[in-house]
Amino acid sequence: MLPWKHVARSLAALLLTAAVLVTPAATAQAKAAPSSGWNNYSCKPSAAHPRPVVLVHGTFGNSVDNWLALAPYLKKRGYCVFSLDYGQLPGVPLFHGLGPIDKSAEQLQAFVDKVLTATGAAETDLVGHSQGGLMPRYYLKFLGGAAKVKALVGLGPSNHGTTLNGLANLLPYFPGAGDLLSKTTPSLAEQTAGSAFLAKLNAGGDTVPGVDYTVIATKYDEVVTPYRSQFLDGPNVRNVLLQDLCAADLSEHVAIGLFDRVAHHEVANALDPAHAKPTTCASVSG
Repeated sequence: MLPWKHVARSLAALLLTAAVLVTPAATAQAKAAPSSGWNNYSCKPSAAHPRPVVLVHGTFGNSVDNWLALAPYLKKRGYCVFSLDYGQLPGVPLFHGLGPIDKSAEQLQAFVDKVLTATGAAETDLVGHSQGGLMPRYYLKFLGGAAKVKALVGLGPSNHGTTLNGLANLLPYFPGAGDLLSKTTPSLAEQTAGSAFLAKLNAGGDTVPGVDYTVIATKYDEVVTPYRSQFLDGPNVRNVLLQDLCAADLSEHVAIGLFDRVAHHEVANALDPAHAKPTTCASVSG
């Protein structure tokens, strides 16, 4: 029998998925929150921060809600900041990142080109949360993105898939469950540990030359499990456990991307390592 906490998490995930799939299409007209100055295509990168930053939301996220804290944080530090929506499913508004990941990577490719054209920059940096830390790796490896990206920073990325605390391992025992997941929400199936998508992505190594990789994980992550599966192997990789920086930080999967200032401070360090300052519990006030 599954532990009750696992059952509760499973039910919560199912309810969330159901809510997404039955949301009336009319709500697609709902106005998104103001983006507080990011996605400003007249922004020109400074000498101090010559590369624009593209923020890549996670599964069920969108270009605004995922970045209400981090985008202004980076803007305040002088970066040109942009964010995109990707992985939309027909009739499912506001909640994105659900479509096939390779197609989402093509959307990222087009968005990066748009940002580079507008800003005049030669390269960009990418910061992604959850699937947003994984999906860009497909762009880097298969769509020529390595020539246009200097750094990829992943917050709780699903780099080697997730077992959802072991729940994904139960799929083979329920005939048809895996096929249903693939048809209704392809990206969820592709992020399951052992998927064909992950086998293709990680074959021959986790990284590509010329890109600096940073992974920021929390040991309290209850979505991408086990949390060490988020870490990458290869040159130019820095794997960071949030609790090694601040033992008192209790952030889980959602918080590390949405509002954790300790994690955001470490993002800033990854984007500008030449001027990095030690990340500690005191960084919440930085």
